[in-house]
Amino acid sequence: MAAFNLTPSDPSTFILMGIPGLEAAHIWISIPFSTFYIISLLGNFTLLSIVGKEQTLHKPMYLLLSMLALTDIATPTFVVPKALCIFWFNLKGITAVGCLTQMFFLHMVSVMHSGTLVTMAFDRYIAICNPLRYATILSSARLAKLGLVGLIRAILFILPLPLLISQQPFCANRIIPHTQCEYIAVVKMVCGDITVIRIYAMVLMFVINGFDLTLIALSYGLIIRAVLRISSENGHQKALNTCTAHICVMLTYYIPGLFSNLTNRFGQGIAPHVHIILADLYLLIPPMLNPIIYGVRTKELRDKVVKSTCRR
Repeated sequence: MAAFNLTPSDPSTFILMGIPGLEAAHIWISIPFSTFYIISLLGNFTLLSIVGKEQTLHKPMYLLLSMLALTDIATPTFVVPKALCIFWFNLKGITAVGCLTQMFFLHMVSVMHSGTLVTMAFDRYIAICNPLRYATILSSARLAKLGLVGLIRAILFILPLPLLISQQPFCANRIIPHTQCEYIAVVKMVCGDITVIRIYAMVLMFVINGFDLTLIALSYGLIIRAVLRISSENGHQKALNTCTAHICVMLTYYIPGLFSNLTNRFGQGIAPHVHIILADLYLLIPPMLNPIIYGVRTKELRDKVVKSTCRR
């Protein structure tokens, strides 16, 4: 496929280079990118459709799963279309406002995703430790309020970041060696004093990840304590099986994210294109796997998907 040379020369425009060093392979790289994205959209929209249509799935667990699916649709959607424009048509230009907007939404959705995982851990705790009051404690209205709180938290925490960056002068060389306007890549474009920005970003990372992981660990600590009190082996197995899918989803989100952050900060010997590919895969793989994990591990959801497919 021929690449159109449509890279703009406007000084107010940033240039996203895609994956430097692998420009010749951009077309081939776009194949797994687009494949993962399509699978992610199909899986998450199918999940939303099944939960929306089936009255028996209008339960706290599946409503939370729908919230997770929405973040899984949004995350790659903010990245993949622009990346494919770079790979296929050499459309590398993005305005400063567009770049900061993409950065804001990427990180905002990430914070919302983390908050949803915390709520899902609390959901599993209530389901196992207080099953008789499960539907009362986690009513639809309360879940809606928790979702709204998660959205407001994400906006309030992330919005200062692009606002602080926008107040700084950008360097003359506005080339971003990446497929997306990721925070670290954008900050390298700033020529002013970024001490406040760095401190805020560091505090943000520790506060959000530390707070969310602490709440998740606390929920599972209480779950394990409750499970150990169950006398029967079958009861142990049944209680733990209800948590398996959530644990798998957490691992696919937090471990790649932690690995990507560590390689960015301490992996100076790693080739730049490896950093970029890892960052992109972190935004592509979890959204693709999450509906598959829940579809395989949750019998009620799996049966509804099979029933819907057979009906068609």
